[in-house]
Amino acid sequence: MPRLPRSFVAALCAATAFAFTAAAGSAPAAATATAAAPAAATATAATRYSGTLPDGATWIADRPARWNGTLLLFSHGFGPLSPADAPSSGYADRLLAEGYALAGSSYDPNGSTWALKSAERDQLATLTAFTDTVGRPVRTIGVGSSMGGLVNARLARDGAGRIDGALNLCGLVAGGVDLEDYQLDAEYTLAWFFDRADLPHLVDLPDQAAASALADRLTAAVDNAQRTPAGRARIALAAAYLNQSAWAPGQAPPAPTDYANQEAQQYAWLRQGVLNFIVPGRFAIEQSAGGNPSSTKGVDYTALLNRSWHAPEVRALYAAAGLDLNADTAALTAGAGITASSAARANLTATSTVGSLGVPMLALHTTSDQLVPVEQENAYAARVQASGSGALLKQAYVARQGHCNFTTAEMVAGLHALEQRLITGSWGTAATPAALQSRAVALNLDGAAFTNWTPSPLTGVR
Repeated sequence: MPRLPRSFVAALCAATAFAFTAAAGSAPAAATATAAAPAAATATAATRYSGTLPDGATWIADRPARWNGTLLLFSHGFGPLSPADAPSSGYADRLLAEGYALAGSSYDPNGSTWALKSAERDQLATLTAFTDTVGRPVRTIGVGSSMGGLVNARLARDGAGRIDGALNLCGLVAGGVDLEDYQLDAEYTLAWFFDRADLPHLVDLPDQAAASALADRLTAAVDNAQRTPAGRARIALAAAYLNQSAWAPGQAPPAPTDYANQEAQQYAWLRQGVLNFIVPGRFAIEQSAGGNPSSTKGVDYTALLNRSWHAPEVRALYAAAGLDLNADTAALTAGAGITASSAARANLTATSTVGSLGVPMLALHTTSDQLVPVEQENAYAARVQASGSGALLKQAYVARQGHCNFTTAEMVAGLHALEQRLITGSWGTAATPAALQSRAVALNLDGAAFTNWTPSPLTGVR
Protein backbone atom coordinates (compact mmCIF):
# COMPACT_ATOMS: atom_id res chain seq x y z
CA MET A 1 0.00 0.00 0.00
CA PRO A 2 1.06 3.58 -0.42
CA ARG A 3 3.95 5.56 0.95
CA LEU A 4 2.76 8.11 3.49
CA PRO A 5 3.58 9.25 7.04
CA ARG A 6 3.35 6.76 9.86
CA SER A 7 -0.06 7.81 11.20
CA PHE A 8 -3.29 5.94 10.56
CA VAL A 9 -4.33 8.11 7.65
CA ALA A 10 -0.82 7.80 6.36
CA ALA A 11 -1.10 4.09 6.85
CA LEU A 12 -3.71 4.02 4.15
CA CYS A 13 -0.81 3.95 1.82
CA ALA A 14 0.52 0.59 1.08
CA ALA A 15 -1.59 -2.39 0.33
CA THR A 16 -1.44 -4.34 -2.78
CA ALA A 17 0.66 -5.59 -5.61
CA PHE A 18 -0.22 -7.45 -8.73
CA ALA A 19 0.21 -9.14 -11.99
CA PHE A 20 3.48 -10.21 -13.49
CA THR A 21 3.70 -10.29 -17.27
CA ALA A 22 7.35 -10.96 -17.85
CA ALA A 23 9.46 -13.73 -16.42
CA ALA A 24 11.86 -12.81 -13.67
CA GLY A 25 14.72 -13.60 -15.99
CA SER A 26 13.72 -10.97 -18.54
CA ALA A 27 15.86 -8.27 -16.95
CA PRO A 28 18.43 -7.99 -19.77
CA ALA A 29 16.35 -5.25 -21.44
CA ALA A 30 17.35 -3.09 -18.49
CA ALA A 31 20.84 -2.86 -19.86
CA THR A 32 19.56 -0.07 -22.10
CA ALA A 33 18.42 2.02 -19.14
CA THR A 34 19.74 5.56 -19.39
CA ALA A 35 21.26 7.17 -16.32
CA ALA A 36 20.70 10.82 -15.70
CA ALA A 37 23.55 13.02 -14.62
CA PRO A 38 24.28 12.46 -10.91
CA ALA A 39 22.81 15.08 -8.60
CA ALA A 40 23.51 15.85 -4.98
CA ALA A 41 21.11 13.94 -2.75
CA THR A 42 20.88 14.33 1.00
CA ALA A 43 22.88 15.77 3.84
CA THR A 44 24.60 12.38 4.11
CA ALA A 45 26.76 13.30 1.08
CA ALA A 46 25.10 10.81 -1.22
CA THR A 47 24.86 11.07 -4.99
CA ARG A 48 21.50 10.62 -6.72
CA TYR A 49 21.23 8.69 -9.99
CA SER A 50 18.14 8.10 -12.11
CA GLY A 51 17.10 6.60 -15.41
CA THR A 52 14.32 5.13 -17.53
CA LEU A 53 13.72 1.45 -18.27
CA PRO A 54 12.47 0.04 -21.61
CA ASP A 55 8.84 -0.22 -20.46
CA GLY A 56 8.80 3.43 -19.34
CA ALA A 57 9.40 2.71 -15.67
CA THR A 58 11.83 5.05 -13.96
CA TRP A 59 14.42 4.24 -11.35
CA ILE A 60 16.40 6.16 -8.79
CA ALA A 61 19.42 5.33 -6.67
CA ASP A 62 21.42 7.00 -3.92
CA ARG A 63 25.07 6.11 -3.39
CA PRO A 64 26.81 7.40 -0.26
CA ALA A 65 30.30 8.83 -0.51
CA ARG A 66 31.62 5.87 1.49
CA TRP A 67 29.67 2.95 0.12
CA ASN A 68 29.96 -0.27 2.12
CA GLY A 69 29.23 -2.39 -0.96
CA THR A 70 25.66 -3.38 0.02
CA LEU A 71 22.71 -2.28 -2.12
CA LEU A 72 19.18 -2.17 -0.69
CA LEU A 73 16.69 -2.68 -3.53
CA PHE A 74 13.40 -1.21 -2.31
CA SER A 75 9.99 -2.31 -3.63
CA HIS A 76 7.38 0.34 -2.84
CA GLY A 77 3.74 -0.26 -2.00
CA PHE A 78 0.39 0.29 -3.68
CA GLY A 79 -0.16 3.83 -4.86
CA PRO A 80 1.42 6.30 -7.29
CA LEU A 81 3.73 4.67 -9.82
CA SER A 82 6.70 6.86 -9.01
CA PRO A 83 10.16 5.65 -8.02
CA ALA A 84 11.16 5.27 -4.39
CA ASP A 85 14.27 3.72 -2.87
CA ALA A 86 13.38 3.63 0.83
CA PRO A 87 10.25 3.25 3.00
CA SER A 88 10.84 6.56 4.81
CA SER A 89 13.20 9.51 4.74
CA GLY A 90 14.44 8.70 8.23
CA TYR A 91 15.32 5.16 7.21
CA ALA A 92 17.04 6.42 4.06
CA ASP A 93 19.12 8.98 5.96
CA ARG A 94 20.21 6.47 8.58
CA LEU A 95 21.21 3.79 6.07
CA LEU A 96 23.04 6.21 3.79
CA ALA A 97 24.93 7.39 6.86
CA GLU A 98 25.85 3.75 7.57
CA GLY A 99 27.17 3.37 4.03
CA TYR A 100 24.37 1.51 2.25
CA ALA A 101 23.35 2.36 -1.31
CA LEU A 102 19.63 2.53 -2.11
CA ALA A 103 17.71 1.90 -5.32
CA GLY A 104 14.15 1.32 -6.52
CA SER A 105 11.84 1.69 -9.50
CA SER A 106 8.40 3.12 -10.20
CA TYR A 107 7.09 -0.04 -11.93
CA ASP A 108 5.46 0.34 -15.34
CA PRO A 109 3.52 3.64 -15.26
CA ASN A 110 1.20 2.46 -18.03
CA GLY A 111 -0.25 -0.41 -16.00
CA SER A 112 -2.51 -0.82 -13.01
CA THR A 113 -1.39 0.50 -9.65
CA TRP A 114 -1.62 -3.17 -8.61
CA ALA A 115 1.70 -3.37 -10.40
CA LEU A 116 2.72 -7.00 -10.17
CA LYS A 117 2.65 -7.38 -13.92
CA SER A 118 5.84 -5.34 -14.11
CA ALA A 119 7.24 -4.87 -10.61
CA GLU A 120 9.58 -7.85 -10.36
CA ARG A 121 10.88 -7.30 -13.89
CA ASP A 122 11.43 -3.60 -13.25
CA GLN A 123 13.18 -4.19 -9.93
CA LEU A 124 15.63 -6.62 -11.49
CA ALA A 125 16.13 -4.21 -14.38
CA THR A 126 16.87 -1.50 -11.83
CA LEU A 127 19.51 -3.75 -10.28
CA THR A 128 21.10 -4.14 -13.72
CA ALA A 129 20.93 -0.39 -14.35
CA PHE A 130 22.51 0.32 -10.96
CA THR A 131 25.34 -2.12 -11.66
CA ASP A 132 25.99 -0.63 -15.08
CA THR A 133 25.78 2.98 -13.91
CA VAL A 134 26.96 3.10 -10.31
CA GLY A 135 28.88 -0.10 -9.64
CA ARG A 136 28.47 -3.78 -8.85
CA PRO A 137 27.24 -4.45 -5.30
CA VAL A 138 29.03 -6.94 -3.10
CA ARG A 139 25.64 -7.86 -1.63
CA THR A 140 22.07 -6.98 -2.62
CA ILE A 141 19.19 -7.11 -0.15
CA GLY A 142 15.60 -6.71 -1.25
CA VAL A 143 13.44 -4.51 0.98
CA GLY A 144 9.69 -4.28 0.43
CA SER A 145 6.73 -2.72 2.22
CA SER A 146 3.04 -3.59 1.92
CA MET A 147 2.27 -4.49 -1.71
CA GLY A 148 6.01 -4.09 -2.19
CA GLY A 149 6.41 -6.89 0.33
CA LEU A 150 4.64 -9.16 -2.15
CA VAL A 151 6.96 -7.92 -4.90
CA ASN A 152 9.90 -8.55 -2.57
CA ALA A 153 8.62 -12.06 -1.80
CA ARG A 154 8.68 -12.77 -5.54
CA LEU A 155 12.25 -11.47 -5.73
CA ALA A 156 13.19 -13.64 -2.74
CA ARG A 157 11.69 -16.64 -4.51
CA ASP A 158 13.10 -16.02 -7.99
CA GLY A 159 16.17 -13.84 -7.53
CA ALA A 160 18.75 -16.16 -5.96
CA GLY A 161 22.09 -15.27 -7.50
CA ARG A 162 21.09 -11.64 -7.84
CA ILE A 163 19.34 -11.05 -4.50
CA ASP A 164 21.13 -12.31 -1.37
CA GLY A 165 18.40 -11.76 1.21
CA ALA A 166 15.09 -10.02 1.83
CA LEU A 167 13.71 -7.73 4.54
CA ASN A 168 9.92 -7.49 4.40
CA LEU A 169 7.94 -4.75 6.14
CA CYS A 170 4.17 -5.19 6.62
CA GLY A 171 4.19 -7.36 3.52
CA LEU A 172 1.03 -8.37 1.69
CA VAL A 173 2.49 -11.86 1.57
CA ALA A 174 -0.73 -13.90 1.52
CA GLY A 175 -1.14 -12.49 -1.96
CA GLY A 176 -3.81 -10.91 -4.09
CA VAL A 177 -6.17 -13.89 -4.32
CA ASP A 178 -6.59 -14.28 -0.56
CA LEU A 179 -6.82 -10.51 -0.19
CA GLU A 180 -9.66 -10.23 -2.68
CA ASP A 181 -11.50 -13.22 -1.20
CA TYR A 182 -11.62 -12.13 2.43
CA GLN A 183 -12.27 -8.49 1.58
CA LEU A 184 -15.20 -9.51 -0.62
CA ASP A 185 -16.58 -11.68 2.20
CA ALA A 186 -16.65 -8.61 4.44
CA GLU A 187 -18.04 -6.24 1.81
CA TYR A 188 -20.77 -8.74 0.93
CA THR A 189 -21.72 -9.08 4.60
CA LEU A 190 -21.94 -5.31 5.09
CA ALA A 191 -24.02 -4.89 1.93
CA TRP A 192 -26.30 -7.84 2.82
CA PHE A 193 -27.25 -6.40 6.19
CA PHE A 194 -26.98 -2.64 5.67
CA ASP A 195 -26.93 -1.75 1.95
CA ARG A 196 -28.84 -4.32 -0.14
CA ALA A 197 -29.03 -2.03 -3.14
CA ASP A 198 -25.26 -2.37 -3.60
CA LEU A 199 -25.14 -6.18 -3.65
CA PRO A 200 -24.97 -6.20 -7.49
CA HIS A 201 -22.21 -3.59 -7.51
CA LEU A 202 -19.50 -5.13 -5.30
CA VAL A 203 -17.39 -6.54 -8.16
CA ASP A 204 -16.67 -5.75 -11.81
CA LEU A 205 -16.24 -2.13 -10.80
CA PRO A 206 -16.47 0.13 -13.87
CA ASP A 207 -14.04 2.82 -12.75
CA GLN A 208 -12.28 4.40 -9.78
CA ALA A 209 -15.08 6.91 -9.22
CA ALA A 210 -17.67 4.15 -8.91
CA ALA A 211 -15.43 2.27 -6.48
CA SER A 212 -14.95 5.35 -4.31
CA ALA A 213 -18.69 6.06 -4.29
CA LEU A 214 -19.41 2.46 -3.25
CA ALA A 215 -16.89 2.78 -0.41
CA ASP A 216 -18.61 5.97 0.76
CA ARG A 217 -22.01 4.26 0.78
CA LEU A 218 -20.75 1.24 2.70
CA THR A 219 -19.00 3.47 5.24
CA ALA A 220 -22.18 5.51 5.74
CA ALA A 221 -24.13 2.28 6.23
CA VAL A 222 -21.65 1.15 8.87
CA ASP A 223 -21.97 4.51 10.63
CA ASN A 224 -25.72 4.11 10.80
CA ALA A 225 -25.54 0.48 11.94
CA GLN A 226 -23.17 1.28 14.80
CA ARG A 227 -26.04 3.00 16.64
CA THR A 228 -27.81 -0.26 17.60
CA PRO A 229 -26.77 -3.52 19.32
CA ALA A 230 -27.90 -5.51 16.28
CA GLY A 231 -25.89 -3.29 13.96
CA ARG A 232 -22.79 -3.60 16.11
CA ALA A 233 -23.08 -7.39 16.20
CA ARG A 234 -23.30 -7.54 12.41
CA ILE A 235 -20.40 -5.12 12.00
CA ALA A 236 -18.37 -7.47 14.18
CA LEU A 237 -19.34 -10.36 11.88
CA ALA A 238 -18.10 -8.48 8.82
CA ALA A 239 -14.96 -7.44 10.69
CA ALA A 240 -14.24 -11.08 11.50
CA TYR A 241 -14.41 -11.98 7.82
CA LEU A 242 -12.15 -9.01 7.05
CA ASN A 243 -9.53 -10.10 9.62
CA GLN A 244 -9.98 -6.58 11.00
CA SER A 245 -7.70 -5.81 13.92
CA ALA A 246 -9.34 -4.72 17.17
CA TRP A 247 -6.76 -2.23 18.43
CA ALA A 248 -7.29 1.23 16.98
CA PRO A 249 -5.14 4.40 17.03
CA GLY A 250 -4.90 6.32 20.28
CA GLN A 251 -6.54 3.55 22.33
CA ALA A 252 -5.35 0.85 24.68
CA PRO A 253 -5.65 -2.72 23.41
CA PRO A 254 -8.97 -4.18 24.56
CA ALA A 255 -8.99 -7.05 27.03
CA PRO A 256 -9.45 -10.55 25.53
CA THR A 257 -13.07 -10.73 26.68
CA ASP A 258 -13.98 -7.06 26.32
CA TYR A 259 -15.98 -7.78 23.20
CA ALA A 260 -17.87 -4.49 23.12
CA ASN A 261 -14.59 -2.57 23.12
CA GLN A 262 -13.12 -4.87 20.48
CA GLU A 263 -16.02 -4.08 18.16
CA ALA A 264 -15.80 -0.37 18.97
CA GLN A 265 -12.14 -0.33 17.91
CA GLN A 266 -12.85 -2.34 14.75
CA TYR A 267 -15.54 0.20 13.94
CA ALA A 268 -13.02 2.99 14.55
CA TRP A 269 -10.76 1.52 11.86
CA LEU A 270 -13.68 1.20 9.44
CA ARG A 271 -14.85 4.71 10.22
CA GLN A 272 -11.39 6.13 9.65
CA GLY A 273 -11.10 4.93 6.08
CA VAL A 274 -10.45 1.21 5.67
CA LEU A 275 -13.34 0.75 3.23
CA ASN A 276 -12.28 3.87 1.35
CA PHE A 277 -8.97 2.16 0.75
CA ILE A 278 -9.87 -1.45 0.04
CA VAL A 279 -12.88 -0.89 -2.24
CA PRO A 280 -11.01 1.37 -4.71
CA GLY A 281 -8.11 -1.07 -4.35
CA ARG A 282 -10.40 -3.78 -5.73
CA PHE A 283 -10.84 -1.76 -8.91
CA ALA A 284 -7.06 -1.69 -9.45
CA ILE A 285 -6.78 -5.42 -8.81
CA GLU A 286 -9.62 -6.24 -11.18
CA GLN A 287 -7.99 -4.00 -13.79
CA SER A 288 -4.76 -5.96 -13.44
CA ALA A 289 -6.38 -9.41 -13.32
CA GLY A 290 -8.70 -8.73 -16.22
CA GLY A 291 -11.94 -9.10 -14.27
CA ASN A 292 -13.32 -10.15 -10.90
CA PRO A 293 -11.17 -12.90 -9.33
CA SER A 294 -13.40 -13.71 -6.32
CA SER A 295 -16.63 -15.57 -5.55
CA THR A 296 -19.05 -15.66 -2.67
CA LYS A 297 -21.08 -18.47 -4.25
CA GLY A 298 -20.35 -21.76 -2.55
CA VAL A 299 -18.80 -20.20 0.57
CA ASP A 300 -20.12 -21.55 3.89
CA TYR A 301 -20.28 -18.40 6.01
CA THR A 302 -20.98 -20.35 9.20
CA ALA A 303 -17.83 -22.42 8.77
CA LEU A 304 -15.91 -19.32 7.74
CA LEU A 305 -16.77 -17.58 11.01
CA ASN A 306 -15.88 -20.65 13.03
CA ARG A 307 -12.33 -20.44 11.67
CA SER A 308 -11.92 -16.81 12.76
CA TRP A 309 -10.22 -15.90 16.02
CA HIS A 310 -12.85 -13.13 16.31
CA ALA A 311 -15.66 -15.72 16.56
CA PRO A 312 -16.06 -15.42 20.39
CA GLU A 313 -16.54 -11.65 20.03
CA VAL A 314 -19.18 -12.12 17.34
CA ARG A 315 -21.07 -14.77 19.34
CA ALA A 316 -21.08 -12.60 22.47
CA LEU A 317 -22.37 -9.52 20.66
CA TYR A 318 -25.06 -11.52 18.86
CA ALA A 319 -26.22 -12.96 22.19
CA ALA A 320 -26.29 -9.50 23.77
CA ALA A 321 -28.35 -8.19 20.85
CA GLY A 322 -30.77 -11.11 20.96
CA LEU A 323 -29.95 -12.14 17.39
CA ASP A 324 -29.70 -15.62 15.90
CA LEU A 325 -26.13 -15.87 14.59
CA ASN A 326 -26.66 -19.19 12.84
CA ALA A 327 -29.66 -17.78 11.01
CA ASP A 328 -27.62 -14.81 9.82
CA THR A 329 -24.66 -16.85 8.59
CA ALA A 330 -27.02 -19.36 6.94
CA ALA A 331 -28.74 -16.48 5.16
CA LEU A 332 -25.39 -15.19 3.93
CA THR A 333 -24.53 -18.65 2.62
CA ALA A 334 -27.87 -19.04 0.87
CA GLY A 335 -27.77 -15.56 -0.64
CA ALA A 336 -24.18 -15.69 -1.88
CA GLY A 337 -24.27 -15.49 -5.66
CA ILE A 338 -21.15 -13.64 -6.81
CA THR A 339 -19.03 -15.75 -9.15
CA ALA A 340 -15.47 -15.13 -10.24
CA SER A 341 -14.03 -14.96 -13.70
CA SER A 342 -11.91 -18.10 -13.88
CA ALA A 343 -9.44 -16.33 -16.16
CA ALA A 344 -9.09 -13.39 -13.78
CA ARG A 345 -8.54 -15.71 -10.83
CA ALA A 346 -5.93 -17.67 -12.75
CA ASN A 347 -4.18 -14.43 -13.74
CA LEU A 348 -4.13 -13.17 -10.17
CA THR A 349 -2.95 -16.52 -8.83
CA ALA A 350 -0.06 -16.56 -11.30
CA THR A 351 1.07 -13.02 -10.58
CA SER A 352 0.16 -12.39 -6.96
CA THR A 353 0.56 -15.55 -4.89
CA VAL A 354 3.92 -16.77 -3.57
CA GLY A 355 4.88 -19.59 -1.28
CA SER A 356 8.58 -20.45 -1.39
CA LEU A 357 11.95 -18.82 -0.80
CA GLY A 358 15.29 -18.96 -2.56
CA VAL A 359 17.12 -16.65 -0.12
CA PRO A 360 16.76 -15.83 3.61
CA MET A 361 13.93 -13.47 4.56
CA LEU A 362 13.15 -11.59 7.76
CA ALA A 363 9.56 -10.31 7.81
CA LEU A 364 8.41 -7.61 10.26
CA HIS A 365 4.74 -6.83 10.93
CA THR A 366 2.81 -4.73 13.43
CA THR A 367 0.37 -6.73 15.54
CA SER A 368 -2.57 -4.43 14.67
CA ASP A 369 -2.46 -3.75 10.93
CA GLN A 370 -5.77 -2.45 9.58
CA LEU A 371 -4.92 -2.87 5.89
CA VAL A 372 -2.67 -5.94 5.66
CA PRO A 373 -3.72 -8.07 8.64
CA VAL A 374 -0.89 -9.69 10.56
CA GLU A 375 -2.67 -13.00 9.96
CA GLN A 376 -1.27 -12.85 6.42
CA GLU A 377 2.08 -13.85 7.91
CA ASN A 378 0.49 -17.08 9.16
CA ALA A 379 -0.76 -17.99 5.68
CA TYR A 380 2.59 -17.16 4.09
CA ALA A 381 4.62 -19.12 6.63
CA ALA A 382 2.45 -22.20 6.07
CA ARG A 383 3.06 -22.05 2.32
CA VAL A 384 6.81 -21.51 2.73
CA GLN A 385 6.99 -24.44 5.14
CA ALA A 386 5.06 -26.64 2.73
CA SER A 387 7.51 -25.74 -0.05
CA GLY A 388 10.44 -27.03 2.00
CA SER A 389 12.10 -23.62 2.33
CA GLY A 390 10.84 -22.81 5.81
CA ALA A 391 14.32 -22.63 7.34
CA LEU A 392 14.99 -19.49 5.30
CA LEU A 393 12.09 -17.55 6.85
CA LYS A 394 11.96 -15.67 10.14
CA GLN A 395 9.07 -13.43 11.19
CA ALA A 396 9.06 -10.83 13.95
CA TYR A 397 6.33 -8.61 15.35
CA VAL A 398 6.00 -5.09 16.73
CA ALA A 399 3.29 -4.29 19.28
CA ARG A 400 1.79 -1.23 17.62
CA GLN A 401 -1.30 -0.13 15.68
CA GLY A 402 -1.19 0.84 12.05
CA HIS A 403 -0.10 -0.38 8.66
CA CYS A 404 3.68 -0.19 8.15
CA ASN A 405 3.90 1.79 11.39
CA PHE A 406 7.53 0.98 12.21
CA THR A 407 10.16 3.15 13.79
CA THR A 408 13.44 3.69 11.99
CA ALA A 409 15.15 1.76 14.78
CA GLU A 410 12.97 -1.29 14.21
CA MET A 411 13.63 -1.34 10.47
CA VAL A 412 17.37 -0.85 10.86
CA ALA A 413 17.55 -3.53 13.55
CA GLY A 414 15.75 -5.92 11.22
CA LEU A 415 18.24 -5.21 8.44
CA HIS A 416 21.20 -5.81 10.74
CA ALA A 417 19.71 -9.10 11.98
CA LEU A 418 19.23 -10.26 8.39
CA GLU A 419 22.81 -9.33 7.57
CA GLN A 420 23.99 -11.44 10.50
CA ARG A 421 22.17 -14.40 8.94
CA LEU A 422 23.76 -13.72 5.54
CA ILE A 423 27.24 -13.43 7.01
CA THR A 424 27.13 -16.40 9.40
CA GLY A 425 24.82 -18.72 7.46
CA SER A 426 22.64 -19.22 10.54
CA TRP A 427 19.80 -17.30 12.14
CA GLY A 428 20.92 -18.21 15.65
CA THR A 429 19.09 -15.86 18.01
CA ALA A 430 19.39 -12.81 15.72
CA ALA A 431 15.69 -12.64 14.88
CA THR A 432 14.24 -13.29 18.33
CA PRO A 433 12.13 -10.48 19.83
CA ALA A 434 14.66 -9.93 22.61
CA ALA A 435 17.62 -9.68 20.24
CA LEU A 436 15.80 -7.37 17.84
CA GLN A 437 14.61 -5.16 20.70
CA SER A 438 18.14 -4.94 22.08
CA ARG A 439 19.57 -4.02 18.68
CA ALA A 440 16.91 -1.39 18.08
CA VAL A 441 17.23 0.26 21.50
CA ALA A 442 21.03 0.35 21.16
CA LEU A 443 20.66 2.52 18.05
CA ASN A 444 19.39 5.40 20.24
CA LEU A 445 16.93 6.48 17.57
CA ASP A 446 13.15 6.46 17.96
CA GLY A 447 12.35 3.45 20.11
CA ALA A 448 11.14 -0.08 19.50
CA ALA A 449 8.38 -2.47 20.59
CA PHE A 450 9.29 -5.97 19.42
CA THR A 451 7.13 -8.58 21.09
CA ASN A 452 6.43 -12.31 21.22
CA TRP A 453 3.45 -12.89 18.93
CA THR A 454 1.89 -15.75 17.03
CA PRO A 455 -0.57 -14.67 14.34
CA SER A 456 -3.89 -16.50 14.10
CA PRO A 457 -4.95 -18.22 10.87
CA LEU A 458 -6.09 -15.93 8.07
CA THR A 459 -9.87 -16.10 7.69
CA GLY A 460 -11.24 -16.39 4.17
CA VAL A 461 -8.59 -18.59 2.55
CA ARG A 462 -10.51 -20.75 0.10
